[in-house]
Amino acid sequence: QVQLVESGGDLVQAGGSLRLSCAASGTIFSINAMGWYRQAPGKQRELVATITSGGSTNYADSVKGRFTISRDNAKNTVYLQMTSLKPEDSALYYCPAVGFSSSYYPFGSWGQGTQVTVSS
Repeated sequence: QVQLVESGGDLVQAGGSLRLSCAASGTIFSINAMGWYRQAPGKQRELVATITSGGSTNYADSVKGRFTISRDNAKNTVYLQMTSLKPEDSALYYCPAVGFSSSYYPFGSWGQGTQVTVSS
């Protein structure tokens, strides 16, 4: 079983910055991809950014140029550097990961989320 724990969420003023972290632990053979999604009250969960084990990244249009995703494969950790934050970035940020627990058993896990609130 693979667990994901997010951290770094906070209350910040518009224009400010935050860095989120998500660490994976448990029985991990390899992690193919990690990422960040977010969900605001009354809205659907949406993609923020993803990163593969090789470092390929993908971003939602709404965060391009402001957010940067990175990962430390040795630590099974993914980061999200968020700058120029806007009130519409306020949401619960979740970290998913997909990979293999062994050579044969795939996994897909989600963390519990970390709250980001941006005040105007």
